[in-house]
Amino acid sequence: MSQEKQTPKEQAVLKTSYGVMKIAFWPDVAPKTVENFKKLARDGFYDGTAFHRIIKGFMIQGGCPNTKEGKGGVPGTGGPGYTVKAEFNTRSHVKGVISMARSSHPDSAGSQFFICHGNARFLDRQYTAFGELVSGEDVLDRIAGVPTAGSEKSSPIERIALESVAIVPAAG
Repeated sequence: MSQEKQTPKEQAVLKTSYGVMKIAFWPDVAPKTVENFKKLARDGFYDGTAFHRIIKGFMIQGGCPNTKEGKGGVPGTGGPGYTVKAEFNTRSHVKGVISMARSSHPDSAGSQFFICHGNARFLDRQYTAFGELVSGEDVLDRIAGVPTAGSEKSSPIERIALESVAIVPAAG
């Protein structure tokens, strides 16, 4: 009987201007989404972006290339140049869950993601949840508490940098 070689589990380390958050992935329910996020992270796509949308008690959103300093374009409208098919699943959108942001079309996610800052179960089975925070809840809380402005009152009044996203072996 041959033993299957298991690939080591990996985590994402999100280094922000407010501290570090670590995310454990759920490849069992969203394999293509997890691989896409890891590929973009390894390519440096997320490095130097910012969290451009914050709704305290709901979520913080990032991953838009238009948020890089010196870039044009409206924050929240950029992506990697392709989309990923939705992988809706039964994982609940509760505090600390990371999920893919998208437009009204279910298969429109690309690079933008959000981390739930509260119970957002109304998004279940409509957005692709693909992991959860394993450390840095205090960082999530601090970012979610940044004052916001704009028409939706969700644009942070200061830049909250996502300095880097590294994919590392999971501790364990």
